Amino acid sequence: MAFPSAAGRDTVAYRGECAMRHEIAAVVLAASAAVSMPAEAQQPGRLISAAPIQDAPTGMQAWRVQYWTSNESGVPLAVTGIVAAPMEAIPSRPRRVIAWTHGAWGVAEKCAPSLSPNFFSATAAIDAVSRGYVVVAPDYIGLASPTMHPFLVGPDTAHSVLDGVRAAREIAGAAAGSDFAVWGESQGGHAALWTATAARSYAPDLNLVATAAAAPPTDLAANLRDGSDKNARALLLSFALHSWSTLYGFSMDGVANRTNQGIITRLAQNNCVSLDKKPKLGTILGILTIVRATKNKDIATIEPFGSFARANSVDAARVPGPLLIAQSRNDTIVASSVTRKFAKAVCRRGTGVRWIDMNGDHGNSARESAQETIGWITSRFDGNPAPNDCRQV
Repeated sequence: MAFPSAAGRDTVAYRGECAMRHEIAAVVLAASAAVSMPAEAQQPGRLISAAPIQDAPTGMQAWRVQYWTSNESGVPLAVTGIVAAPMEAIPSRPRRVIAWTHGAWGVAEKCAPSLSPNFFSATAAIDAVSRGYVVVAPDYIGLASPTMHPFLVGPDTAHSVLDGVRAAREIAGAAAGSDFAVWGESQGGHAALWTATAARSYAPDLNLVATAAAAPPTDLAANLRDGSDKNARALLLSFALHSWSTLYGFSMDGVANRTNQGIITRLAQNNCVSLDKKPKLGTILGILTIVRATKNKDIATIEPFGSFARANSVDAARVPGPLLIAQSRNDTIVASSVTRKFAKAVCRRGTGVRWIDMNGDHGNSARESAQETIGWITSRFDGNPAPNDCRQV
């Protein structure tokens, strides 16, 4: 699932169903209990629990997992996700792993992909399970756990992804190995690139084989400024402002007045991204209000948000290869020009890029490129030379 489109489309919705509230409550209780564990048990990557999912797709076994990670400051946090593997006998060698980093589902606790009944259909990487892969799909910090979600905060998100791969190795039935690729879309494309930059230093026990990013926000201020879908921009800006101000105490006074700050907070707290429900009237009106209020605002020039956006943008010099980037030229949320500029910067550093140019919209970036991406990842695991499209970028 990717960033939402205009408010008039079926993209933004409350996920307030009773059953989901019960699931969230159960996860919160589990997290609260885990916090009382001794410090040595809170080691990043340590599996807390793995509950089998009874209605996993045919030919697949899956677990709803909880495990330990840490933020950039080293604070231990219990987080959640889903691990899926083939429903087959455990092979003689560990299975190849793809860490799937999801797009924007929201910043509220209830917005976790693992809580959604649409998780399997909304996860492009799940197709790789039929090819023998283990797919590790972390929720990230703060989704399905009682901590503010660090939206587009690179180091924290990378830690939760890498620790998810570590935790999956403790599930005997998954037979996950230490060799992995990371692949994500939209917000998850940003997460995939940050995971790649952090892998060697944070998780030297793992071996990153390949990185794939579909429609990745790479220059956060430019992405928030240059996307032509103003309604999506307003909602994403609300997610970012609420997350960053809550986590780091940043004042929103330079962005909006107190009334509009309240609207930003409510948009972030009450809305998740969905493809199957229409937004409520209050959400539509709130988005339109923030569109007007931030029409001439450039986050890059408003401190401390500008500096924070730059710090959490992706440094092209630090991204290792092999790298695949899929981008639609018609993307109204992550501007193709911003992604192409990033890819060219990677190329100038001597890292080859497989560039997939598409014509669809933002929301289908990963789905449209899924089969080619899975094939490319498989070729990297097989040790074949990586194609280089730097001359065509």
